[in-house]
Amino acid sequence: MKIKKYVDLSWPLTETTPIYPGDPEPKIEIATTIENEGYNLSSVYLGTQTGTHVDAPYHFANDGATIDQMALDFFFGDAVVVRVTNKEANEQITMADIEPYKKQLAQVEIVLFNTNWYHKRGSDEFFNHPYVSIEVAEYLVEIGIRFLCIDTINADQTGGTEFPVHDLFSAKNLMIGENMAYFDQIDFENVVISAFPLCIVGCDGSPVRAVAMELDR
Repeated sequence: MKIKKYVDLSWPLTETTPIYPGDPEPKIEIATTIENEGYNLSSVYLGTQTGTHVDAPYHFANDGATIDQMALDFFFGDAVVVRVTNKEANEQITMADIEPYKKQLAQVEIVLFNTNWYHKRGSDEFFNHPYVSIEVAEYLVEIGIRFLCIDTINADQTGGTEFPVHDLFSAKNLMIGENMAYFDQIDFENVVISAFPLCIVGCDGSPVRAVAMELDR
């Protein structure tokens, strides 16, 4: 497999990386140094949903699979980028938005929703992002999409008390990837995605290093 181009889709992890309201604050500290202990080592404290991450079914269902139980083929494969950069704050992504992509979506198992909302990082509007409607989520599940990714902090609406897209994907034992970025830098067709989680036993999700690749086919 020859790769022509890579696009990093991941937020840098720092103590200021945006988190969902109420999630644990990230902390990255120096634990040892070459000068004192003979080697450099850091202490990293993160929530499982910090930064660019994936949600296992267990995130919204006590009987759902944990991240270590998910097959690795969820996290690598052909993808379609759905461009919805015209969306406004708290606006749904609807069936009309995915209509032009239906033929392509039927041929892959991974979808990337490109809202460009990641550009609003650091502003109050960052959390008032577009989100996926339940009608779109149901359609994606019906046609065989297994991994839904979005460049917002939440596939559902942030600030609400209901999470229908998460509930659906948990019930179907499927994956969601959130807080991704730089989808607008994917300027090629035949996109392949890699977004492998850490093998954290018994957990609801994991940070990932998400990458888009253009293959030389």
